[in-house]
Amino acid sequence: MTVTPTGTTSVRQPAVVAAAVVDTATEHGELPGVPGFVVSAFNPLVRETVRRCLGDPGTPDVPNPLTGPFPDSTAIVLATVAADATTSDTASRKLVSGRVHNPLLFFQSVTTSIVGHLAIEYGLTGPIHCVAADHGADTTALDAAELLLLDDTIDQVLVIGVELAANPRTAAAFERLAALGHDGRPPAADLAVALLLRRPGADDRTAVPAEPGTADPGPDVAAGHLYRLAALTERARRPLGEER
Repeated sequence: MTVTPTGTTSVRQPAVVAAAVVDTATEHGELPGVPGFVVSAFNPLVRETVRRCLGDPGTPDVPNPLTGPFPDSTAIVLATVAADATTSDTASRKLVSGRVHNPLLFFQSVTTSIVGHLAIEYGLTGPIHCVAADHGADTTALDAAELLLLDDTIDQVLVIGVELAANPRTAAAFERLAALGHDGRPPAADLAVALLLRRPGADDRTAVPAEPGTADPGPDVAAGHLYRLAALTERARRPLGEER
């Protein structure tokens, strides 16, 4: 945020310095597993999308080029509607059937579990937030990132949007949301988007404004309610100089 000589306040848009999307409708083969996480595709999906966005975590001797300079000033915002429904439903079915509960399911039922895992992998100690919004989840995530970047101690925010394809229970929930006029709806297949947003001026590599553009890209049924984030990711991944 900058203050003009007249005393009015203006906000400079953060910029996207890295972006990735993983759509299992077009992926071939299973995504790499995550140690300590079982059953659900939610956690491998989040981790692989972040890895493609940021690159490998790096080492103390050769730190990750995107997060290494900002270990304490990188925040994370994860946005979802139904979260890890596979884990929740598996745990519920075990409970009602009287079967032994898998303690790993209790651990990973908390959405921040995989985000905390990633923070450890990349050596990040900034704040972590999870947003569960049944309307405007994508824009809510971007708004949260912009608010975080108003804090002088935060230089960049990793925004993650993730949603699994609907199962019978979540499909009914999404239908209810639609009946209420909310825009939360599932993608055609498991989908995750990751965007690294950086404070303007923190690095000269910033190039793409972190906003979907003046024209709404229009609903993309395949991307569900993540379509705006997916469109922004596509813009950010185009070669520099290409018409946006």
